[in-house]
Amino acid sequence: MSNKPVFDYPLFAMGFRVFFALAGLSALALIALWSAMTNSALHLDNYYPASIWHGHEMLLGYAVAVIAGFLLTAIKNWTGLQPLKPNQLAGLALLWLYGRVVPFYADLLPDGLIALIDFSFLPLLAYFAAQPLLRSNSRHNLIFILILIGLALANGLIHAQILGLAQTASTGLQLAAALTVLIIIFVAGRVFPYFTERGLSGAICIRNPLLDLAALLGSTLALGLWVFDVSGWLLALAAFAAVVVNLLRVSGWLDRRILYVPLLWILYIGYGWLILGFALLALSAFALVLPSLALHAFTLGSIGVLTLGMMARVSLGHTGRALKVSNIIALAFVLINLAAVFRVLFPILLPAWYSSFIIISSYCWLAAFSLFGLYYAPILSEPRVDGQPG
Repeated sequence: MSNKPVFDYPLFAMGFRVFFALAGLSALALIALWSAMTNSALHLDNYYPASIWHGHEMLLGYAVAVIAGFLLTAIKNWTGLQPLKPNQLAGLALLWLYGRVVPFYADLLPDGLIALIDFSFLPLLAYFAAQPLLRSNSRHNLIFILILIGLALANGLIHAQILGLAQTASTGLQLAAALTVLIIIFVAGRVFPYFTERGLSGAICIRNPLLDLAALLGSTLALGLWVFDVSGWLLALAAFAAVVVNLLRVSGWLDRRILYVPLLWILYIGYGWLILGFALLALSAFALVLPSLALHAFTLGSIGVLTLGMMARVSLGHTGRALKVSNIIALAFVLINLAAVFRVLFPILLPAWYSSFIIISSYCWLAAFSLFGLYYAPILSEPRVDGQPG
């Protein structure tokens, strides 16, 4: 009889493995279900109204899974301490999975229990992530814990409306999107220059702490006005300022050779979608474009593109593989960007075809994550190729 612990498997060795696997699966399942539901091909009783379910699951389901995988892995690098034992990691992953499943049992389970199961994930993640940061005195990284608490608040605002306590779901969804964008802006300053210099021989990225701060503060102001439904000139000026400072910031990191390295251009294009999101936000302040286009530039464009790129890179690096993607994954990178183009840009040019573009966008998204799942399933579930732990 084997005495091997129940969760002593590679999938539970580090946070990125199980949570990137779950994120990839959820990216497929959630969009497939959403497409079937919006086309009336499928009807499922759900704790959430359909439109809220879609936004909630993509932000507080899929995106939060990627954040969890990235953060739990990065904390090990920052502190040398493992935030979770394999059994704890498995339990946290199972809690996340329950949060995706139990809303479909609304006829059998009390609404309060469904809300509690889903809501409890982020506070628990914040608790486990904070412990090694505090023990190692890595206090400058505690900003991530604050953002996790903010995401939990956003989730609470959504559940408050479902439970009939307040009309706050829209605010909660926008707050979740805004906080996820701020994570991208913060993390980009740390990893984009490092990845660029490591991936391109002789590349030198200009790091400007003042521009980093300006980008973070300017973006926070624009997103804050958006979350609180402030429109008109104030939102337009703040969003335009965010466009300018983010463009100036990223311009110092650019090298034309990025175009030949998929693991780099996917990140920079993802940041480009973020900048476009602010531009569309400025236009939406005067009803020149639909607000949903700015939202999807941030979510499908920036969050979708960047999370796929980061999962691809982190999974290779932390399993001892060369930092070079296959043609299959390069195609997935193209497809995820096409999904954003059809969802955000084409509706501006040809609004009469809006519904058709959404369908095409969904197919591109599903194709991209199908390729990711097929290629990365063994990478995430098998031991490191170099024999090292992790």
